[in-house]
Amino acid sequence: MEKTMVLQQCRVIDPANDRDAIGDIWVRAGKIVAAETTLPENAEVYNLTGKWVVPGLIDIHVHLREPGQEYKESIETGTNAAAAGGFTAVACMPNTSPVNDNATVTRYILEKAAPCRARVYPVGAISKSSKGEGLAEFGEMKQAGIVAVTDDGMPVLDSQLMRRAMEYAKSHKLLVMSHSEEAALSRNGCMNEGLTATRLGLRGIPAAAESIMVFREAALAELTGAHVHIAHVSTKESLAVISMAKSRGVKLTAETAPHYFTLTDEAVVGYDTHAKMNPPLRSEEDRQAILAALADGTLDAIATDHAPHSVLEKNVEFNEAANGITGLETALSLSLALVREGVISEKRMVELMSVAPARILGVPGGSLAEGEVADITVIDPDAEFTFTAEESKSKGKNSPFIGWRLKGRAVMTLVSGRVQHHIE
Repeated sequence: MEKTMVLQQCRVIDPANDRDAIGDIWVRAGKIVAAETTLPENAEVYNLTGKWVVPGLIDIHVHLREPGQEYKESIETGTNAAAAGGFTAVACMPNTSPVNDNATVTRYILEKAAPCRARVYPVGAISKSSKGEGLAEFGEMKQAGIVAVTDDGMPVLDSQLMRRAMEYAKSHKLLVMSHSEEAALSRNGCMNEGLTATRLGLRGIPAAAESIMVFREAALAELTGAHVHIAHVSTKESLAVISMAKSRGVKLTAETAPHYFTLTDEAVVGYDTHAKMNPPLRSEEDRQAILAALADGTLDAIATDHAPHSVLEKNVEFNEAANGITGLETALSLSLALVREGVISEKRMVELMSVAPARILGVPGGSLAEGEVADITVIDPDAEFTFTAEESKSKGKNSPFIGWRLKGRAVMTLVSGRVQHHIE
């Protein structure tokens, strides 16, 4: 007989099934099952008084770097970080070496991910080698296992190519994820255009570099009827476009990342390369707009854009440093801060980090209903800890949150009912 696991006396927060109550969750054979009147003799019981049990967190946007850049991160170390952060699944971007623009690379990623601590959903490239010159083979990649397409890290500058990509993706029932950036405006910039950049003597990137492309994607999504997802939204102008498009019935979804609702471009003062990413950290006005958009539904998901780098790419002059920060192990804590501050509810946080990502990607998860896969995150909302580079599971130590005292974390992560992370 299959062993039974019982998570007892926890606060079950399950927005997909309109449940928020103290109760138990029973797991058997990798699935959530109905509670029984008596415990089986071999039951594995966890008393989780004071803890929250939520459907497993899903990160719609990470960089696992493998194949080709394993010195920065590997699929194994990246999924170790994911599990430690409470994520049961991640969608990995295609800007590897070689680029994931064909079925062979897709299958390689899935084979490497099979024994790992979190599910991995590969995202294929829109264009061959992400060069923006010709479409990759979406059909073959989908058969191999991709869940979406993007040239993330590089914008698709050719509007006709992006239109064809949307039409092609729609015919294959694939999501199109957009790295929205007008390169002619962002070229040579390394932080947000504004007073801080002027004070530091650094070339800026205007908010319009993002919002112009978001407008294009919204227009093309309306034209083609494709589902388009806007990655790493950072500006109030982009949010205005997204809101307008949604009001017109355009099939548009969007994400932001914890660094955009926690930090501003002031974090760059001191030329801290751990605060360098693309799009860059923006103004306090933009941060406030993102907080409002998380609450009102303009933004659909919180994603990390986990982008590990080695010291080789970060310990250089600011304008020469690589863009990106790690985020898998701090995202939940930073999101819980929004709950404590009253910006969003507990239910809304779970929607942003689990329910909506599952729906957007079209993958299992986001629900604790009977019969669903037992991908579960257990959260201690009161646990306090200092995030350190030494304890991070990621190879990348490029986080602006290193040394921060954080509150709330994942204390257990279950994938198909198996414990992949546990803090006593």
